[in-house]
Amino acid sequence: MLRVAIAISAAGGAFWSSHDAAGKPQGVAVDLARAFADELGETLQLVEYPNSDTITNEAAAGTWDVTFIPMDAARAQKLDFGPVYNLSESTWLVRGGLTLATQADVDDPSVRPVAVANTTTMRAAVAALKRVSVTGYATMPEVMEALRSGAGDAFAMSRDGLERLSKDLPGSYVLPGKFFEAKTAAAVPKGHAEMLAKVSAFLMRAAKDGTLRKALDENDMKEAAVPEIG
Repeated sequence: MLRVAIAISAAGGAFWSSHDAAGKPQGVAVDLARAFADELGETLQLVEYPNSDTITNEAAAGTWDVTFIPMDAARAQKLDFGPVYNLSESTWLVRGGLTLATQADVDDPSVRPVAVANTTTMRAAVAALKRVSVTGYATMPEVMEALRSGAGDAFAMSRDGLERLSKDLPGSYVLPGKFFEAKTAAAVPKGHAEMLAKVSAFLMRAAKDGTLRKALDENDMKEAAVPEIG
């Protein structure tokens, strides 16, 4: 049995997974997990979580074997990372009714920035903003409700996910530019060297044989480049 941790939301992108009309998980991470399980000849169990912070904190509990997740120094204290399979810009989704035009406009005391709590993106947003604090919410639905209600003004996340979420938030728009470049990679709980070697070798092959390209294309990420791995 191969247990792969995934996080569920409507954002999509290289990290987030979602449920299809039949309630089955779908997404780039799901496709990679299936291909990896097939390569190992193992049955796949997808272990669902509400966000990347929960996945990270569950690493030591032994509830999952592999994940595909944004990496940073704080997370590396609990996870060992393999190859990066996606690079993406982190920027802001601004709710309708506001007239922010640049990254610098978010760093204003009149703006209330929000993020999914304790994530790589939130840590990067906190570092980028000097004049305002970022409010963290545990789940994506809570973030979206904050934007709809006006409790939050600008949401920090990767551009590809924000473009999708903007369609469900009338009047909202995604700011140009970036405050961070997110790196999404394979990861295992700290100290699991054998599994790290296996998933790293898998991703190297997936980047070369078209498996990764197919996973990106079939999940609305045709414009995402496949990085050179290995």
